[in-house]
Amino acid sequence: MPTPYGSRGGMAFSADELRVLRRALAIALRPDPVTPSAGPLGPDRAEEVQDCLRLAEAVDEAVREGGRLRAFLLDELARYRAALPGAAVGYLEQLQGALAAGYEPLAEDLAALRALCGSAAGGGEATRRRALLSHCERLAERGVRARLAERAG
Repeated sequence: MPTPYGSRGGMAFSADELRVLRRALAIALRPDPVTPSAGPLGPDRAEEVQDCLRLAEAVDEAVREGGRLRAFLLDELARYRAALPGAAVGYLEQLQGALAAGYEPLAEDLAALRALCGSAAGGGEATRRRALLSHCERLAERGVRARLAERAG
């Protein structure tokens, strides 16, 4: 399954899809490409091509599903953030999951974390909130620097 928050991640394939993927890679590495000028395809080769097309469709659908899942999880994170401070535990869990999956914190996340750090919490929870805020600030700064370097280059 694609990573919910990030743009990169692994996908899970069924055993049959992995078999087709291996065959597709073998076809790609063969010196005799599948082209109309190569003559008619034999039944085995035609079946391989059809399997590859079905696999490509399955991968496309997995990517679309990953996009839908990412959008849902980002909406969920925003809902928890909007329900702060009452939803602090859920928000922090959602945010940590998002960060682990490659999410770059938004200004709204930094503001929410700063507000949570300013509110009363037990020693361990206060420490966890400050550590998460510090981590998010580093990630946000790195993201800003990367975008600035990209624009400059």
